[in-house]
Amino acid sequence: MHLDWLEPQSYYPTLDVEHLRRNGVTYQRLEVDAHAFQPALDALARERGYVEQDIVELGPQTEDLEAICAKFVGEHHHTDDEVRFVLAGAGIFDIRDESDRWMRVTVEAGDLIVVPQERYHRFTLTDAKQIRCVRLFKDRGGWVPHYR
Repeated sequence: MHLDWLEPQSYYPTLDVEHLRRNGVTYQRLEVDAHAFQPALDALARERGYVEQDIVELGPQTEDLEAICAKFVGEHHHTDDEVRFVLAGAGIFDIRDESDRWMRVTVEAGDLIVVPQERYHRFTLTDAKQIRCVRLFKDRGGWVPHYR
């Protein structure tokens, strides 16, 4: 994971995992092996009430990749948490903090991130345009984007 302010200012605090946590964003580093990560995901699901899990993969070979990615690049929130555990590739979450500043979180294989419900964010792929990740849901209906 790489953290940075999207528009850094000299008076901003250092962006670190603790700042993410103070803003309701969960981050954890897990091994990319089903025997290692699945128990951690199962525990998170029990703790937070996630009842569905799937795997999504996007890459240069994905049909209509640009149209799919265009859905997530606009600033939005969900009525459910957005949970991603990256198995391969990388992606970029820009997340608003409590002061409405953009926190840029680049996730890669082994990174688990939970963007809390109602938190404005956006998502894009890195230049490699490749990601494979596990998603957890309380209800797929709560994962509809609500644009700002």
